[in-house]
Amino acid sequence: MNQNIRNIAIIAHVDHGKTTLVDKLLKEGGVYRANQQVEERAMDSMDLEKEKGITIKAKNTSVHWKDKTINIVDTPGHADFGGEVERALRMVDGVLLVIDAYDGPQAQTRFVLRKALAHGLKVVIVINKIDRENAEPAKMYDKVLELLMELNATEEQFDAPVVYGSGRDGYMMMNLGEEKKDMSPLFQTVLDHIPPPFAKPSEPFHMLVSNIDWSDYVGRIAVGKILGGTANIGDTVYVVRHTDGKRVRAKITKVFEFTGLGTTETQSAVAGNIVGLSGFEDIDIGDTLTADEAGHALPFTQIDPPTLEMQFCVNDGPLVGQEGKLVTSRQLRERLMRELKTNVSINIEDTDKAGIFNVKARGAMQVAVLVETMRREGFELLVSRPTVIEKTGPNGERLEPYETVWIEVPDECVGAIMQNMANRKGQLTNMEKLPHTTMIEATITTRGLIGMEIDVVNATSGRGVLSHLFKEYGPYAGEVLTRLTGTLIATEAGVTTPYALVMCQERGKLFVSPGEDVYEGMIVGENPRNEDISINAVREKKLTNFRSQGDGVATGLTPATKLSLERAIEYVAIDELVEVTPKSLRLRKRILNQGERQKARKSGKN
Repeated sequence: MNQNIRNIAIIAHVDHGKTTLVDKLLKEGGVYRANQQVEERAMDSMDLEKEKGITIKAKNTSVHWKDKTINIVDTPGHADFGGEVERALRMVDGVLLVIDAYDGPQAQTRFVLRKALAHGLKVVIVINKIDRENAEPAKMYDKVLELLMELNATEEQFDAPVVYGSGRDGYMMMNLGEEKKDMSPLFQTVLDHIPPPFAKPSEPFHMLVSNIDWSDYVGRIAVGKILGGTANIGDTVYVVRHTDGKRVRAKITKVFEFTGLGTTETQSAVAGNIVGLSGFEDIDIGDTLTADEAGHALPFTQIDPPTLEMQFCVNDGPLVGQEGKLVTSRQLRERLMRELKTNVSINIEDTDKAGIFNVKARGAMQVAVLVETMRREGFELLVSRPTVIEKTGPNGERLEPYETVWIEVPDECVGAIMQNMANRKGQLTNMEKLPHTTMIEATITTRGLIGMEIDVVNATSGRGVLSHLFKEYGPYAGEVLTRLTGTLIATEAGVTTPYALVMCQERGKLFVSPGEDVYEGMIVGENPRNEDISINAVREKKLTNFRSQGDGVATGLTPATKLSLERAIEYVAIDELVEVTPKSLRLRKRILNQGERQKARKSGKN
């Protein structure tokens, strides 16, 4: 064991303050200069993380306190990125469980805590945001203890120490009412209660690859905790692949230690430390690195399987190639296969149709993040609506995934949410009255959950909060109503005109504004009735002797509704696709030609 090192992960439900807490730990751990200006949530380094305000990728850092090195892994809080949490837990010996002093344990709290307890990790409870209005830190601590009992924590895990404080304001305390000073109580609790890493320095070097990093200079970097021996530059090691057990000889070319917000190169790294190693042409998460030619592969925890699948297709629309540079099937496939290398919670399969790939994931947000990343890289592609991955039961019965959903809504919105849930075949399991809101707990199929989050936002004017967690596979629930509306479909290609759109908006809500390119089969709006209507969105007003072409036509034109990528993916029906380019999001029918669509419908293929 290395007494000078502690390895911890910070786990919590989304938006409970993990990343802000890490900011303060970095500051007090001496990472920043006294006068250095540091942006908030410094660990959320991806553009998408900054924009969405969530953590997507697990990241490593370290701080030094009282001559001890504390390696910290900041993990995502959203259920769709649970794969990142699971692999991060392989590198650590304890977790800081961050709980909002007002919200208490939530859906993802249960998920991440269950994983941590299953790994046998020590827990330090951090009741955060005690400065919030109506915060009840003592009550929330009791709720955490109830959750630990519910998840069958061992006696040692149940006796987890607790600290109270505010990550934003930079103070922690052992007991409520103590002086609000600094983060020292949390640092001391970590040193006292999280054990040093279990490692064997006298044995040959071996390490499980828990993450993959990338550098333009050295290529792939294997990240993990050294379980035995030391890693030195120039050492010969063997990569034992977890997929087929093959052994590949390699040489360590660089050793990286995590310090603050970056990495520093070092000559060697000791057992127990979390490090990055380069020198491997092809290495994956779950592979084992060992200096012993006959060394065995280390066990790799199986990650919860995906529950949703959707199609990524080559863009075959009339406007293809006008905004993106990467449009071919080969480029799309190469990019998806590259994603497989660093994202262990998705699966990608070729289909029997050229240019169409099946992508299996945990949720619509996880897929939306991948698509958004690709469009920023210059890709154009088509994405389908998510469908659930079904299974066959032991007696041949049809099974589908179910989730537990928690919805916190204002009291006056409960009726609308209950009606929405009934349409989606949700079963109410519990309802709890909170100070200003109502917490609804229900069981619902993953199929019924698709698109529900935006319905909650609309029904509650943005005040509702929905979180969900995979529960089990259960009997097929039959038809589920998730979209009650039809669409307005363009019949002509061209540029939209105010004159045409004023007439079109009488039929429903528009998704396009004047001056946008449209084509036949493109969805330009929503019909309140559950049927599709074909419209001409590019018609121009004819010139006369008495009136100019544009006179008065824009009067009363309602601004178009613009869907986000995530909303668009959940909005489209089975016979529709989302066209994603670096600059545009368009909704369209799979079959663009109206006559062909009618033929397909009659033959039952659409």
